Amino acid sequence: MRCPFCGHMESQVKDSRPSEDGAAIRRRRNCPECGGRFTTFERVQLRELAIVKRSGRRTPFDREKLMRSISIAMRKRPVDAERLERMVSSIVRQLESLGETELPSHVVGEMVMKALKAIDEVAYVRYASVYRDFRETQDFAKFLGDEGLSDDVLSDES
Repeated sequence: MRCPFCGHMESQVKDSRPSEDGAAIRRRRNCPECGGRFTTFERVQLRELAIVKRSGRRTPFDREKLMRSISIAMRKRPVDAERLERMVSSIVRQLESLGETELPSHVVGEMVMKALKAIDEVAYVRYASVYRDFRETQDFAKFLGDEGLSDDVLSDES
């Protein structure tokens, strides 16, 4: 494993243990060149997934990009990082279990929206506003009306 600090091609594993949800191995590493310490995670990957965008362009599935987009929707919400990690792992497992190597982006988006709706309505609306490309306040009002969300979803935003 290459050192993220100095670029040295080798590092030493100092400690390995399962992650909280048991879906990954957490490894503490040390660089013999610069002495830098860093952590890596090793996860099972059943198959290489590709996402087919609306434009038809194909991109490799990126778990970290999924985590970032969900984290943005969850910013300043009362949900701990461990729960987010479990949610992302669950979505990835669902995607892999579909048996396809190429998945339309809307499949991922709908899975994320379903998971967010179960955890936090405000995060769900935030994600939906970007995913569904809301342009005006009427788009929010229509979405909230169609989804039957509680009236205080928008007032809960701080």
